[in-house]
Amino acid sequence: MTDQDRDRQYTMGRSDEETERLIEQSRLLRPITERFLKSAGLARGMRVLDIGSGAGDVALVAAELVGPVGEVVGVDMNPEILETARERVRQAGHRNVEFRSGDVHTLEMGGDFDALIGRLVLMYLPDPVATLKQLVTRLRPRGLVVFQEIDFTMTRSYASEDTPLMRQLVDWIVEVFERSGANPNMGLDLHRVFIEAGLPEPTLDAGMLLGGSTDWPGYSYVANSFRSVVPLLEHYGIATAEEVDIDTIPQRVREEIVAAKRPVVIPPHIGAWATKV
Repeated sequence: MTDQDRDRQYTMGRSDEETERLIEQSRLLRPITERFLKSAGLARGMRVLDIGSGAGDVALVAAELVGPVGEVVGVDMNPEILETARERVRQAGHRNVEFRSGDVHTLEMGGDFDALIGRLVLMYLPDPVATLKQLVTRLRPRGLVVFQEIDFTMTRSYASEDTPLMRQLVDWIVEVFERSGANPNMGLDLHRVFIEAGLPEPTLDAGMLLGGSTDWPGYSYVANSFRSVVPLLEHYGIATAEEVDIDTIPQRVREEIVAAKRPVVIPPHIGAWATKV
């Protein structure tokens, strides 16, 4: 499979708007990811390989945890988004982060990392087990393997007759993921993927964002997530831009949630970590 083939697996698209959405996502998810990485054992002095770095969200968290004596190497196939990541690292004042553009399957990076990390990466890969097997070879003995993935399985169970708009939005985005070849339920698949990749049974963790107040900031995040997939909604014939009416989503979702007194549940982020044997 070529780099272009793999790049097409990224369902949310490549655009300035998507980069902004990723940065917004990082602000909302940072507490969950930071707690998860700490629990997994990321610590000062480690050399960390961050897969699918994107705008640098996870790399920035890891850089703080490993400290100035540690190092984070981030990899992404999109060179343009890595320019954003580098600027964010510069503004944060970190000197221990390096980003490399290219296919992690073929980039020459050595095999002396203490930890391999990634967030929302395996769900876009055609063969996450094979990729994980290969990536583990980059680790030192007893190195950490740490991944965090989204899962829509539970989100659908939270849908209610009182929140038909949210139920429709979830159904739409799950169908987009499935039609594009991504796995919207990778979170719950992490346990299996780790084992089939030859790793020990992982420790599992989950965190989610939810809110129902009038001023909850997540309403705009819901809308921006859909803004990124509208082209695919139309491409697959799932819904038109007019049906989605993206500009009114924050207000419509807010009104529905406040009236129903039932919070929005952003799909849980499930984490798994294990030690290389």
